[in-house]
Amino acid sequence: MLINIQELSGLEGQGWLQHAIAPRPIAFAGTIDAAGNVNLSPFSFFNLFSTNPAIVIFSPTRSVRENKLKHTLLNLQEVPEVSINICTEAMVQQVSLSSCNFPKGVDEFEKAGFTKTNSTYIQPPLVKESPIQMECKVLEIKSLGEGPGAGQLVIAEVLCMHVAENVLNNAGTMIDQRKVHHVARLGGDWYAVINEQNLFTVAKPNAHLGIGIDALQEAIRNSRILTGNHLAQLANVSAIPNIDAAFDDAQLKHIMQYYAGSPTELEEELHLYAKQCIDAQQIEKAWQILLTGTDGIFSDNQ
Repeated sequence: MLINIQELSGLEGQGWLQHAIAPRPIAFAGTIDAAGNVNLSPFSFFNLFSTNPAIVIFSPTRSVRENKLKHTLLNLQEVPEVSINICTEAMVQQVSLSSCNFPKGVDEFEKAGFTKTNSTYIQPPLVKESPIQMECKVLEIKSLGEGPGAGQLVIAEVLCMHVAENVLNNAGTMIDQRKVHHVARLGGDWYAVINEQNLFTVAKPNAHLGIGIDALQEAIRNSRILTGNHLAQLANVSAIPNIDAAFDDAQLKHIMQYYAGSPTELEEELHLYAKQCIDAQQIEKAWQILLTGTDGIFSDNQ
């Protein structure tokens, strides 16, 4: 199905794009105007773009229905400072409530039931209920257009962060990703929460360069069992391991004995067993199963 975004209405195009490009982190932005009126609003067009200097960008787009500028942007044009508060599962319904189109000058802190906390370096207040709060100064506002839905990029430098101790790791040295329960935005009414049940780790690329999937033996590379994700983990080594003569595994022995008369079934069972090991992040074991258990099945090559 081909979707020609430029041929769609603003709302239709927004729907397709926001459903596809997801999940998106949420910048819960606190701003203030020259008269001292505070505004609080969430924006899911948001991310980190540099760490030195520490730069974040979020975009209060022009209203799709009325083509009006958001109150957040108007405030930033008067006072170029913003508190960015990280949205969590415990506060997501309040965050959503704050996004109502209240008249300018209405305090969303009060409407959504949030508590103001004084900032250290900027004028806008922080959201006490957020476990991670950032004080930022606006460096530039870049307009991407004047039509409905056009982005207005707010490029801001993070001056400091306030982090609650209850989201730190046991050593108190870094944020524990399992404790924050970040909330992210998808399309329509859909949101996602990041918790221990859906978190997983991916090993960083080998510092000495991985061999790559193209360097795997053909029988492994063309496996009907191992997926691209499995192959990538096997290929993230600097060289194909040597067979370890001391490797001893009861399940491998059973597979070798039971399927000895059928090379095709033997290869399938070995790949299934290797897959289990890779899924358990036992990459070295998976390699030994594939190398020592095949008894020459892969010797044909690269």
